[in-house]
Amino acid sequence: MSYTGPDFEPPQPRRSPLRRPLTVAVAALVPGALLGWGVYAAVGGGSDDGAPGDAGHPAASSAAAEPPTAGKPSPSDSPGDSPSDAAPLKGKVVVIDPGHNPANFEHSSDINRKVNVGTHWKECDTTGTATNAGWPEAKFTLDVAHRLRTLLEERGATVKLTQDGDRAYGPCVDERARIGNEAHADAAISIHADGSGAGNRGFHVIMPGAVHDGDADTRAIVAPSAELGESVAGDFARVTGSEPSNYLGDGTGLVTRTDLGGLNLSTVPKVFIECGNMRDSEDVARLTSGSWRQKAAQGMSEGIVSFLRG
Repeated sequence: MSYTGPDFEPPQPRRSPLRRPLTVAVAALVPGALLGWGVYAAVGGGSDDGAPGDAGHPAASSAAAEPPTAGKPSPSDSPGDSPSDAAPLKGKVVVIDPGHNPANFEHSSDINRKVNVGTHWKECDTTGTATNAGWPEAKFTLDVAHRLRTLLEERGATVKLTQDGDRAYGPCVDERARIGNEAHADAAISIHADGSGAGNRGFHVIMPGAVHDGDADTRAIVAPSAELGESVAGDFARVTGSEPSNYLGDGTGLVTRTDLGGLNLSTVPKVFIECGNMRDSEDVARLTSGSWRQKAAQGMSEGIVSFLRG
């Protein structure tokens, strides 16, 4: 995703700092009844529909070579997500929206047609961005979505993807929102990677601003979406070691927007996450690593779990 285009509204940064989880470990008693303690504080911390301008970054064809480290989740990729309590998310529904579609570039007329996003009309979808070597954002998002689905299902959640590489193109941004709404999702997350300039790096989480216009009314989901966004950002930073964006969000990793159809049309708590910048070499080294993508999924999963467990 990139941030240029005629219908782009400047992001409204959320200035509240990320919550910083604190883990306190108490050492075992030793002879002499001495007690030691230590504190470890950890924190690090689309596009939807393709942000305006995504189509300006040519995506590679679906046949483009995927980085050697890409693939399905494996035990060596992740520290694991095995909860001590059984199925803590049983009865919860999570919708995962892998941004874009690897075949979008073959259907330019379809993805360029305009759809109603509540407050205005915009393109059905975009191709998304790509690394300078030609690896498409759409392949990155689908890979991470598969990993995240596995982790959430292990926690007992019912998980639905808006697309699973099973569609010729899209779905359009309005349908992506509708899928979450019709599933009565307890949480929804749209996965992306940015297409900003070199030197711009880091992740950011996009949350819906208050919109009440046309077919869009986000007022009921603004507060819970903010809680979801803060939770995801904090755990994503902690697990991946990634820093918040150095070009959006004032160092918080949190951004509020009112121009994205995937958020404007949502009636369930929803956020977008831009996992990094596919045009920056430092971020690309992470995004193209299978083990890092597993950590990315792990961080999102833990953030979603924390949000859903209150």
